[in-house]
Amino acid sequence: MSELGRVGFVGLGRMGTPLSLRLASAGYELVGYDLSSAARERAAGLGLVTADNLLAVADRAACLVIMLPTSKEVTAVLSDQEMLSGLAPEALVIDMSSSQPLCTRALAEALAERGVRMVDAPVSGGVRGAETGKLTIMAGGSQEDVARAGPLLGTLGQVVHAGKVGCGHAAKALNNLLSATHLWATGEAMLAGERFGIEPEVLLSIFNSSSGRSGSTDNKWPNFILPGTFNSGFGLRLMVKDMGIAVELADQVGAPRALGASALSLWQRAADDLSPDADHTEVARWLETGATAYGD
Repeated sequence: MSELGRVGFVGLGRMGTPLSLRLASAGYELVGYDLSSAARERAAGLGLVTADNLLAVADRAACLVIMLPTSKEVTAVLSDQEMLSGLAPEALVIDMSSSQPLCTRALAEALAERGVRMVDAPVSGGVRGAETGKLTIMAGGSQEDVARAGPLLGTLGQVVHAGKVGCGHAAKALNNLLSATHLWATGEAMLAGERFGIEPEVLLSIFNSSSGRSGSTDNKWPNFILPGTFNSGFGLRLMVKDMGIAVELADQVGAPRALGASALSLWQRAADDLSPDADHTEVARWLETGATAYGD
């Protein structure tokens, strides 16, 4: 365990709770908080120590870990001056949310004026990876700050230093843009193959031993789509949000983004039709039922 012994954890949702449990099991003195009282009660029922306000969760914490849906919620937390004043001197903030890279840099600059350091550390691997400690963690920040966060983050998965602060969030959004594009293309290919007469399992086995292989063909389709469970643990609207961040980032740096923007537009159609809590793998089911509506 690192010198970051006392940890405040903000965000006790589907990802935050298993991450908090792993850190507490590893020996960190962890206090969790969520705006939702129901989330706090669930976490407490699993054995986590929880607080009912931000000041209590930050009190004397050497590290504040944040796992929230968007930059808007992260900014609200890190704008709470009373909460920030409760952190230990030279505290480290680790934002594991999927946030906007430029917003992250602005927050890091504001925190630095108070002597608080920041690392962005979004993850890939979903709820299952959070539960097993097998996440890919994309860390952005100085070498010193990422090294300081390293032992804590290493409890949760494999850490890759992406670059300076904000680069972790950029890498996460770009990864999810690729992931979403793969999944959509795989859905179209699987439907065409099946309607031509190729069994889905056979087609997947061909893809997975050929150049069409991707995370969609070797994980999402066999584990969540073919069984009809659609329970990967990552929401469709969160995927759309990350895709939007990636496309916006490409615009901001002047990079090509024609395919990314098209993929985002298609995913938004599915999001408009499906329920607010739809898993992102449900896009495959939407394609099967709504293909004629979008594909002409």
